[in-house]
Amino acid sequence: MTTASKPSRKVIPIASDHSADKLRPTYEAQHKIYPRNISGIFKNWRWIMIWVTQIVFYGTLWLMWNDRQAMLLDVSTHRFYIFGLVLYPQDLIYLVIILIISALALFLFTAVAGRLWCGFSCPQSVYTEIFLWMERKIEGDRAARMRLDSMPFGFRKFYKKFLKHAAWIGFSMATGFTFLGYFSPVRDLLDNIIQYRLSPWETFWICFYGFATYGNAGFLREQVCRHMCPYARFQSAMFDNDTLIVTYDQARGEPRSGRSRSVDAKKEGLGDCIDCSFCVQVCPVGIDIRNGLQYECISCGLCVDACNSIMDKMQYPRGLIRFSTQNGVEKHWSQREIIRKILRPRVLIYSGLLILLSLGLVFSLSIRPAFKVDVNRDRGVMSRMAPGGMVENVYQIQLTNVTESQHAYRLSVHGLQGVSIASETEFTVNPASERLIAVRLQIADGSIRRGTHPIMFDVESVNSKEHVKQKSSFYMP
Repeated sequence: MTTASKPSRKVIPIASDHSADKLRPTYEAQHKIYPRNISGIFKNWRWIMIWVTQIVFYGTLWLMWNDRQAMLLDVSTHRFYIFGLVLYPQDLIYLVIILIISALALFLFTAVAGRLWCGFSCPQSVYTEIFLWMERKIEGDRAARMRLDSMPFGFRKFYKKFLKHAAWIGFSMATGFTFLGYFSPVRDLLDNIIQYRLSPWETFWICFYGFATYGNAGFLREQVCRHMCPYARFQSAMFDNDTLIVTYDQARGEPRSGRSRSVDAKKEGLGDCIDCSFCVQVCPVGIDIRNGLQYECISCGLCVDACNSIMDKMQYPRGLIRFSTQNGVEKHWSQREIIRKILRPRVLIYSGLLILLSLGLVFSLSIRPAFKVDVNRDRGVMSRMAPGGMVENVYQIQLTNVTESQHAYRLSVHGLQGVSIASETEFTVNPASERLIAVRLQIADGSIRRGTHPIMFDVESVNSKEHVKQKSSFYMP
C-alpha cells in the first residue's frame, strides 16, 4: 500500500562563530495532496449534499414566478425577488436578519457537530470534490495521478492535462454564468451570450467568478481551508468537550503496527491500528487524524470510512476512528450518553435565539404592508399663495407597490381643520413599481395661527382597504 508523502524542510547553510556550518530550516515545503478515492456512508452523504447544493444553485434561477425569475437580485431595478417576496433597498433589515439567522445556524451546528458545514456543504469543499471527480475520470486513481505527474512531459501527459483543464474551465465558466444569473435576468444573459452582446461588466463577472472557482477548486484546494478561511481559526471558540468531532481512539489503537490478519494483536500487545495510513491518504486536507484534532480538519468523515473498511478486512470492530466527543472517548460513553450531552446550555441558547429570530422574521413578513408611503415636503418653497386667498404647501409622495399586481390608492389628509387636497386623490401604481406624486394642500389664509402644524397623510388601498399613515407638517407663513 502506498504511504502518504511527508512534508520536508528546505535547509540552507548559515555562518556561525564555529568552524562547522549549521543547517537551519527556512520554510516547510508543501507537497501536492493526492486524495485517494473511498466508498462509505460519509462519502455517500457528501455526494448527496453535492447533488442537493448544485441542483439548488444551478436550478433555482431557471424557475419562474409571476412571469419573472423566481430568485433574482436585480441590480438595475434595485429589487430582490425571492419567489413571491419582493424586497426593496429600504427592506435591508430583512436581509440583515436572514444573515444573522444563517450565522446563528452555523454557530449551532458547530457547537453540536463541529465543522459539518465545511465537510459537506461549503462551496470550497463541494467544488473541490467535483474537480477531483473530473480529475479521477481523466487521469485515473491516486497512484495513476502520482505517476503521471512524476513522468517527463510528453504527448500522453499533455493530452490528459489538457482534457482535465478544459473540463475544469468549462465547468468554472458555467458556474460563473450561473452566479451572474442571480444578479441579471438569466434568460436575457443567455441571449446576450448567444448573440455576442454581453456587456463588459457581465463579461468581467462571469470570468472573475469562473476564475475564482477554477483557481480555488483546481489548485488551492486544501490551502483555502488551511490558510484563507477564517472559520478554521475561530472554530475552537465554539468547540467544547461535548462537541461531536472526528476522533481517533488512541487507547484502542496504540501501539500501532503493521501486521497480517493472522496475527493475534492482543497477544502481541498491539493496538487495532495497523498503521496503513489509509486515513491519511483519503483526507482532502492531508492531515493525520491519529495525531489528534487539528484546525485543518473539515469533519468530512472520509477517514472514518477508510478506517472502517480496514477494520472490516482485519475483522476488528469498527469505530477506531469515528464521530464522537472528547468526553465520550475519554470516559467511554455510549452513543446514548453522548447524544444526551448535546443538549447543553450553549446549544439551548443558540437554538432559542434561532427560533425567536426565525419566528420574528416570519411574523414581520406576514404583517408587512402591501405598499409603502414616503412623504417629503417640497424643498423649493415652504409655502405660497394660491388663487382665492388660499395658502398652499406642496409635498412629494412616493408610493411603492410591493405586490406583483396593479393597485389603486386613495389619498386623504387629517389633523388640521379646514385643510383640503387641491390635486388628485386617487392613483394607480403598476406591479412592483414606484410612483412619485405631487400633492398640493390648501387652507384659507388667516384661518390658523402662524407656524407649523402637524398633519397626517392617509393612503388607502382601494383593492384591499389597507391603510398606511405618514406624519408631516403644514406651514402657515
